[in-house]
Amino acid sequence: MSAPESGPPRRAVEPPGADVRKAELQRRLAETEDQRLARELEEVESFRMPLMEHLKELSRRLIRSLVAFAIGMGVGLYFAKDIYAFISAPFVAALEESGIDGGLSLVSSPFEGVFTYFKVSAIAAVLVASPVISYESWAFIAPGLLRSERRLVVPLAVSSLALFLTGAAFCFYGIFPYAFPFFITTLGVDVNISVDGYLSSTTFMMLAFGACFQLPVVAFFLARAGLVDHRDLWSFFRYAVVGIFILAAIITPPDPLTQVLLAVPMVVLYLVGIVVAYLFSTKEPTPAAST
Repeated sequence: MSAPESGPPRRAVEPPGADVRKAELQRRLAETEDQRLARELEEVESFRMPLMEHLKELSRRLIRSLVAFAIGMGVGLYFAKDIYAFISAPFVAALEESGIDGGLSLVSSPFEGVFTYFKVSAIAAVLVASPVISYESWAFIAPGLLRSERRLVVPLAVSSLALFLTGAAFCFYGIFPYAFPFFITTLGVDVNISVDGYLSSTTFMMLAFGACFQLPVVAFFLARAGLVDHRDLWSFFRYAVVGIFILAAIITPPDPLTQVLLAVPMVVLYLVGIVVAYLFSTKEPTPAAST
């Protein structure tokens, strides 16, 4: 019995006309994609209106949003004391934990307490009215988007809101309980902080944390625009880490602990952004990158 012949595997022989059939199939797929895009463009064109009609539509959406904000303002004023107690709870807990006398005081003006109540109510109004404001904004811009783009907007908006709330909650529950005791015990003196100053600084930090947690959303937009892909983000990783730590040092108080507590989640979110760019990037790879 003879041994089987050794050698390189034989290539499958394609039937005659295979290249022609492949080209025809690609042409049909391209025509189908062009037809789908044409139908979506016709759907967008059907919503075209004169400029004055657009302005009237915009005014109606704005009025409904303002009414929702006013209702939210009333709800915020009704619960202003409870909301203020919730926001000031980390500072009060830090005072009790450290055993230092002090508290929040009216410093700059006798009207500071009233202004603080209005600020607290405005924050609550934005939260209460955000569903209505989001819907009215979506209803105004949706007719100008293609159907494929509309399918992406809702998941993207939900993801952005979830990341923002996660960042703000992380700041409130993860940063404040550790940062406040450290700072108020630095000199060992009584602490009296302006009510307006405390509310402004805490609100700024929560907004900054929420904004920093938008890294995956930013990566999605850059990837869909074809500006970056996962290779670009990965090659820039070491510089991004340095920039993240510098940004965390600017946003947070001068304390290494709070800087690290912000920088580490941002580095993780940057890695998530690399995965997002890998999934959604439209950038054509260069021959060198492909190699």
